[in-house]
Amino acid sequence: MNKSNRAAVVTAILAFALTACGKDPASAQSNAAMIQSEPEAPLTTVYVNADIVTVNTAQPSADAVAVRDGEILAVGTRTAVEAASGNNTETRDLLGKTLLPGLIDAHGHISMTNQMQTSANVSSPPVGPANTIEDILTLLREHQEKMPDQSWLTGWGYDDSLLAEQRHPTKADLDKVSTELPIALQHVSGHFTTCNSRCLELAGINAETEDPQGGIIRRIAGSREPDGVLEETAAGLVRFAMPQPKPDDMLALFDATQQYYASNGITTVQDGANMAEQFELLKAAGKQGLLYLDVVAYAFAPYMKDKLEEYPPSKNYQGHFRIGGIKLVLDGSPQGKTAWLTKPYLHPPHGQAEDYVGYPTLTDEQVAGFFDYAYTNDVPVLAHANGDAASDQMINAVMAANEKYGKGDRRSVMIHAQTVREDQIDQMVAQDIIPSYFVVHTFYWGDWHRDSVFGVERASRISPLRSSTDKGLRYTIHNDTPIVPPDMMRLLWSAANRETRSGKVLGVEQQATVMEGIRAMTIDAAYQYFEEGSKGSIEVGKKADFVILDENPLKIDPGKIKDVVVLETIKEGRTVFKK
Repeated sequence: MNKSNRAAVVTAILAFALTACGKDPASAQSNAAMIQSEPEAPLTTVYVNADIVTVNTAQPSADAVAVRDGEILAVGTRTAVEAASGNNTETRDLLGKTLLPGLIDAHGHISMTNQMQTSANVSSPPVGPANTIEDILTLLREHQEKMPDQSWLTGWGYDDSLLAEQRHPTKADLDKVSTELPIALQHVSGHFTTCNSRCLELAGINAETEDPQGGIIRRIAGSREPDGVLEETAAGLVRFAMPQPKPDDMLALFDATQQYYASNGITTVQDGANMAEQFELLKAAGKQGLLYLDVVAYAFAPYMKDKLEEYPPSKNYQGHFRIGGIKLVLDGSPQGKTAWLTKPYLHPPHGQAEDYVGYPTLTDEQVAGFFDYAYTNDVPVLAHANGDAASDQMINAVMAANEKYGKGDRRSVMIHAQTVREDQIDQMVAQDIIPSYFVVHTFYWGDWHRDSVFGVERASRISPLRSSTDKGLRYTIHNDTPIVPPDMMRLLWSAANRETRSGKVLGVEQQATVMEGIRAMTIDAAYQYFEEGSKGSIEVGKKADFVILDENPLKIDPGKIKDVVVLETIKEGRTVFKK
């Protein structure tokens, strides 16, 4: 019924009622005019004919979901949901597809991912085309031709474990592209940078430069001359020498970056190690209305220690942006063989002794100091710990802080937690530490871990999901984008199958169920962020964050989950991606 017809009917009803009461029917005209001028009830969208996975244990499935003003209004049978929706409704028939809560990026780096758009993709398949060092040099030359005005030539994602030469490119290799233009390549792990001669010169790195704490400048054999490969904190010497990108250029890239995440069903994204420049950029993006996915950012504490109080955490989003806490990095990467272990690597990296176990980034005293700051200021902590020695360092710091300040609902997160032992899982349960497992390592580097990094026994229990569930330890899983693409279906497939590149299963006893994997990307990830009250499941009152899939991962062969297609991503009731 349109507004004019509605007003006429109301006028007639009021006139009849008022006449019966002995009142002037003319007053009905003003009442009708008032009703006619009232706005229509808010539009409600009702999703029907879908395989709805609510991730709500009290109501695991439903026939329909109603959304109004970006929030979930009703969940249940179609009859009940439509009855609760009012008259101003729009029905969306999902044609039997699957509806899940919006997926949550439990750890990653959206600012780094944004900036990587300006770098050459020198990754190996399936992420990029580089199979040899010569391929990398060709890709750099092609990138230089496409972007000739750049003052530095940069590349992202090379992987020595997948290159035919089984080594890092060196300055001797990169000098073949240019000795005048500085060239810097980021390793796929994010824990190495390799440079040409001009890059090293601008960063002030030479034979006299000492290794910084928590890093190594690799040298040409038999000399002190840098070979171009920089590990861990040594790589920071180059990053701080590089010119900062222009803020307007970075802001212009945010839409494409968010589409990259949204196309994988993600509605909440992390920025896991920010400096002041990244904070200011994200704040500006929020104020300008450029963000439509929620972004939670964490200060890179060791480099921000003098400015941490300028960027305190907040529980509320401003323009889809908020600060979540601080980030520590306690060691390196297992694929790069810089993770800090308690037992030696199976095959140590070139130039290291047989008892090499990697090394820490921070001292115990430094880590304790950051936890003191966090606990006294109610600041959540993320701590990168790949090796079990680094995990010991974090657990000991949390244990001491809990004893000193008393236990509270702090939800400290161990990022990656690749090699945690059974006894450490018990300690994490006792200390309320949440591991966020980089379980897709089983695919990308599983063969490398088995044959070169850890050996069969240790490699078979990286990202120990089954042990964690069995011991009652809540966990999340992540892709650490841009380390690997934000492919949430491959991540879920990895959690359930643990299949390597070569098609072998790495640790069948640590496989998760598909539902456990879904929870790790939805409600448990929301819990990690202290947002379980507003996200992570399809429940009344929560944000209408959804992903629509072409198949239900719970009902297909687990081996085919990586092929499930994201058809649409909805953020607070608004479609932000549609295939």
